[in-house]
Amino acid sequence: MPGRKPLISGNWKMNLNHFEATATLDKLRYLLTKEDHEAVDVSVHAPFTDIRTVQTFLESEKVNIAIGAQNCHWETNGAFTGEIAPGMLAKLNVRYVILGHSERRELFGETDEQIARKVIAVFANGMIPILCCGETLEEREAEATRGKVTGQVRAGIDTLSAEQVSQMVIAYEPIWAIGTGRTASAEDAQQVCAWIRAEVAGLKGAEAAAAVRIQYGGSVKAANAAELMAQPDIDGALVGGAALDADEFARIVQFRLA
Repeated sequence: MPGRKPLISGNWKMNLNHFEATATLDKLRYLLTKEDHEAVDVSVHAPFTDIRTVQTFLESEKVNIAIGAQNCHWETNGAFTGEIAPGMLAKLNVRYVILGHSERRELFGETDEQIARKVIAVFANGMIPILCCGETLEEREAEATRGKVTGQVRAGIDTLSAEQVSQMVIAYEPIWAIGTGRTASAEDAQQVCAWIRAEVAGLKGAEAAAAVRIQYGGSVKAANAAELMAQPDIDGALVGGAALDADEFARIVQFRLA
């Protein structure tokens, strides 16, 4: 990962109320050292109801963890009951927003077009999108992984400038490995992340491809983090279940010490 600082992101999904969020962060601030933060960028992606609490805690305690969100709408405001505008997140100092997670695509029917609009909106509000992509088990067995993943990436970055792409994060999450305990081998994960970087190079140029950070997600835990992070095209991890355990998440952040 030449010149690319790893980003370890904890996606809490629909877990942890604001009291539990504070307790988790309080533990993390003691577990993570100054050296950890110098070596690795860290973000936590809390439920919307927790974000203000997360902001208050991290800023008041001067903890070097970035505030993240799990989704947003693409519109600035309006009659979209139950949705959250990107500008609302920006006002809470959210830095990273997960977009196009497989659970949003599979369970809530989000399309490539909608996700692309969200990516543009996140950039327009001064935040960084984490664009997710990944294939199902059926697609993998049919050897359709490359087409599926690069198609999602292409749709998500098509209208962006090379400079914007160089600043964003792309997260490869094989759907068959999310929450299942199954993890792509480090070699398999590297192969797909290399395909993603090659796709970015073809669309936006070598400079953008060299700069964009590509995370792996899918049953990441302390036991496999170091091997995954050692791959040349893997620049961090989007962590699900293990992010709910402060001790385990801290060990993932500290993968370089393994």
